[in-house]
Amino acid sequence: MWIFRNQDMNRQIGIAAAGTALCTLAGALWGAKTAAAVFLCSLFWYMIHLWREYVRYRGMRQMAEQIDEILHGEEILELEHFREGDLEILRDEVHKMTVRLKEQTEQLKKDKISLADALADISHQIRTPLTSLNLLLARLGGMEAGKNASADRKRLIREAGQMLDKIEWLVTALLKMSKLDAGAIALNKEEILLPVFLTDALRPFEITMDVHEKSCEIIGAEGKTFIGDYIWTLEAVQNVIKNGLEYTPDGGKLTVYCEENPLYTEIRVMDSGNGIPAEDLPHLFERFYRGKNAGRDSFGIGLALAQMILTRENAVIQAQNAPEGGGQFRIRFYKMVL
Repeated sequence: MWIFRNQDMNRQIGIAAAGTALCTLAGALWGAKTAAAVFLCSLFWYMIHLWREYVRYRGMRQMAEQIDEILHGEEILELEHFREGDLEILRDEVHKMTVRLKEQTEQLKKDKISLADALADISHQIRTPLTSLNLLLARLGGMEAGKNASADRKRLIREAGQMLDKIEWLVTALLKMSKLDAGAIALNKEEILLPVFLTDALRPFEITMDVHEKSCEIIGAEGKTFIGDYIWTLEAVQNVIKNGLEYTPDGGKLTVYCEENPLYTEIRVMDSGNGIPAEDLPHLFERFYRGKNAGRDSFGIGLALAQMILTRENAVIQAQNAPEGGGQFRIRFYKMVL
């Protein structure tokens, strides 16, 4: 039988046999009947012990077979129950481990699919401006001399530079997202003054706003602060402001409201556009999602990057439509751990 291939069991049999023989010899000193009684009692108790060990090892063997099936990909939702106390505890622990391993396997499958989708999206996003660049270069190479040749060349070169800037921004944003995903960035915690911070956040957009006659009004920032990493929070808020300016019509106004209370400091960015379509609201912070009214130059990763940064700073960001019209983003920096 398989039980006798167990070395521990063989040792127990040897010890029991030797003990039975010694007890029988000791009983023989008082007569044959005593020796026979001692032998039968020892044999009886040993058979009971052997049966208990047989049941115990059978349960362990059954569990080992089930674990082997799990390792070979068999779908076992729950290990069978066993009567033995210690074995029951072991069963529960092994079951917890298999459930955890199954969850991790499913998560790894999802991550692999997500990575494949992300790589496909990235290649598509980069291919678009590269294709435009190739077309621009082809036009530059095929232009003939003429009155407007020099002006056309300058325009095409300017457009090519803009395409290269977009590619650089896209690659940089994707690199930042990958570092945040990997947990390779440690965010600092410092007290940040809102007036100075918002001035820095708006500075890169001043020329664009001036060209398109857009304006920005900051309300209630004086004397307010929040805790965060200055550089990374600036990146997040600038992405939100950039999104708001894209949906603000020429001649319109972007408004930044600030509020502070004992629980949080809030920055509310509201544009004067037509608002966010209801079908876009649940997906705005998904990577590479472009809403129905998204601009031609939108890649769909700015808001996703902003949410990643803010989440790691104990902050939350929400998108909604303002009651008075236009879309708005509420960013709350909490002063205590949620």
